Amino acid sequence: MDMYTITRQFADSWMLLFLFGFFVSAIVWVFRPGSTKEYRKPAESIFRNEDRPANDHEEART
Repeated sequence: MDMYTITRQFADSWMLLFLFGFFVSAIVWVFRPGSTKEYRKPAESIFRNEDRPANDHEEART
């Protein structure tokens, strides 16, 4: 067997299983119980120093 056939067979079987497993584990990690509290603070951190909404379009762009 030449190198192309070996790598093609590896990519079609084991690498596909590895990437699918990585995808599933990433989804499980993000949506695990209790992760909402962990991601709430970083999600709201960009609004931490804001007291009020912007008055006009010029202020909103800066």
